[in-house]
Amino acid sequence: MCTELCKSLEPQLSSLCFASTEADLVVIFKVLLSNSSPGSCRWVTAVLWSSSSELQRTAGEVTVSQMGYANPQQTAAGIHTRLYSRAFIVDDGKRRVVFVTADIGMVSQRLRLEVLQALQVKYGDLYRQDNVVLSGTHTHCGLGGYFQYTLFMITGGYMKAAIEPLVNGIVKSIDIAHNNMKPGRVYRNRGELDDSSLNRSPHSYLNNPEEERRRYKWNTDKQVLVLKFTDQDGDGIGMISWFAVHAVSMNYTNRMVSSDNMGYASYLLEQDKNPGGLPGQGSFVAGFSSSNLGDVTPNTRGPYCVNTGLPCDYLNSSCPIGGTTMCLASGPGEDMFESTRIIGHNVYLKAKVQKSCGSTFLLLFHIEATLSVFQASTCKPALGHSFAAGTTDGGGGLNFTQGAVEGDPFWDGIRDALLGPPSNQTKECHHPKPILFSTGEMNWPLPWHPQIVDVQMITIGSVAVVAVPGEMTTMSGRRLREAIKGLESEGTLKDMEVVIAGLSNVYTHYITTYEEYQVQRYEGASTIYGPHTLSAYLQKYRGLARAIAQDRVSELPAGPQPPFFTENLFNFVPLALFDRKPENMSFGDVLEQVYPVYRQGDVVTVTFVAGNPRNSGDIRDKTFVTVEIFDNRTETWEVVHNDASWETRFHWLKGSNRESNATVEWQIPPTASAGSYRIKHFGHYKELKGLQPVITPYEGSSDVFAVTASFYYE
Repeated sequence: MCTELCKSLEPQLSSLCFASTEADLVVIFKVLLSNSSPGSCRWVTAVLWSSSSELQRTAGEVTVSQMGYANPQQTAAGIHTRLYSRAFIVDDGKRRVVFVTADIGMVSQRLRLEVLQALQVKYGDLYRQDNVVLSGTHTHCGLGGYFQYTLFMITGGYMKAAIEPLVNGIVKSIDIAHNNMKPGRVYRNRGELDDSSLNRSPHSYLNNPEEERRRYKWNTDKQVLVLKFTDQDGDGIGMISWFAVHAVSMNYTNRMVSSDNMGYASYLLEQDKNPGGLPGQGSFVAGFSSSNLGDVTPNTRGPYCVNTGLPCDYLNSSCPIGGTTMCLASGPGEDMFESTRIIGHNVYLKAKVQKSCGSTFLLLFHIEATLSVFQASTCKPALGHSFAAGTTDGGGGLNFTQGAVEGDPFWDGIRDALLGPPSNQTKECHHPKPILFSTGEMNWPLPWHPQIVDVQMITIGSVAVVAVPGEMTTMSGRRLREAIKGLESEGTLKDMEVVIAGLSNVYTHYITTYEEYQVQRYEGASTIYGPHTLSAYLQKYRGLARAIAQDRVSELPAGPQPPFFTENLFNFVPLALFDRKPENMSFGDVLEQVYPVYRQGDVVTVTFVAGNPRNSGDIRDKTFVTVEIFDNRTETWEVVHNDASWETRFHWLKGSNRESNATVEWQIPPTASAGSYRIKHFGHYKELKGLQPVITPYEGSSDVFAVTASFYYE
């Protein structure tokens, strides 16, 4: 197998095939080429557009887990902010590329496949696997339910009701961009943001060679790269920004759907550029994309033992009492909402002030190559013991700790009894990782992890966007960028700016350096293809970059297609039950009324009799909440906020006897106009009529209340 495969690859790779075995990780690579030589402070006309579309299905998916922290108690029950898909299309008249950044934890392989299928139905071969890039912002407060591999289905399941709104929202954002394309220009620039990120595994980072570390001022990447899109008159259409930080300012206690800090940055810039509009409704689109954020947290105060206030153990991030669950990092704010606001505002402000220059247009070529062997082989997927320890952004609930290089007889015994032990070959391949789950050897009812991995690299003039299918650590990302920039003397790669778009196309957990892997903190334990995972990516990306420079792309063979499972998909989410209401009340009636007068800066709260939000189905074009002001000139009510607004929060609470209520909060901004207001709630309830379930819409309204700068009237 090795000999045949190496012959099919680039000649320079064949010397690495000695004494190797068949691949456990198959990688499909796609490359986008530019026909313009790099340059600075110039532009070239292209046809382009950007757009956004809502993603989520419901606000209160009781028993539906949020995707990110893998905490079964973190089920969704409200809305903090809405989730959006933001699509950007660039076309030079011959070929085009689509880049989508979506407010979700990560792009799963199943989500990508279903999006591509939907695009095929609508557009034929115009938007394909080779020219569409899907990237997740990595919010940990979106819904799960859009995975097809067993490990992820255990925590979030596969639910058509969850994945369809994601597919439809992503496709709709592409539709809008497609239907509004116009000639325009693309500009770029970069800056540094040094007060919004912290390395959460500094011990692992310090295991990298000292000489390498000395080349960098920080142990996280501080650069912010911005691509700005304008029409031919210079009017802004949209922008994409990349910054390496986890979207975990909202912690695992949050039960509201939230786009977190990156979503708030988008919200701020879009509100700036679309004044007076509701969220998601303006023409300017601001996408803030993930990068090599694997070991980077926004919780800049660092970890401490929350039960004692003392520092955590440096090596394994645990506390004497409470273990890893008590060792938590906190953000710069007084609570998670304030921390989200601060980090999001910092990222937004840095992207806003960047003055951009340089531009180009795109040409597309397609490479698919199979990577099977290296000087040391990749491994069948497996997760280590420290994976179960979690991180200082949210620790695990059992007695696992980070930095474990030996197994635990108790947990290993349970694993062996339930799932079977890992093979000796897999244990040797992953050393020094003590294997907790040998997912590459677990295939019931479906494979537990992907073994065909979709990877893309696109170049926009002197900017190479590397779409990485997971979470690269800081140093891994630096090595990847250097591997590509190291070829800058060759042809079109000269003076190349390289940026990493993380969480793209398929999720494969983490990608650490070989040295970081040896420490086996959470990130190393979650590097599922073994200690040489990064080497595999570096080799292939470097080979692909060389193929671009030498115009040899067409010589590389196509690789296999990932599976699309139709059977044995599952979830553990029960159906939403029928709703009930208190006697002598109706759905939408107010249980706790507003006060008659508020000042700017106050919080308005009102509680309604509610149905289960799951019964509202796909809510992308609906809202559960409006805040309305009375216009005395027209004698009509005008919506000033909805449930996508940062200023509102929608909480759903399940009560006893299938009764539930919804509480709406409106944090009155200092800029709010004085006047008469009301808050409305919209929903659906399900009841049994005869033998058939019937879903009925309802709405309710608070009393009218006044907002004034003072309680005292002149």
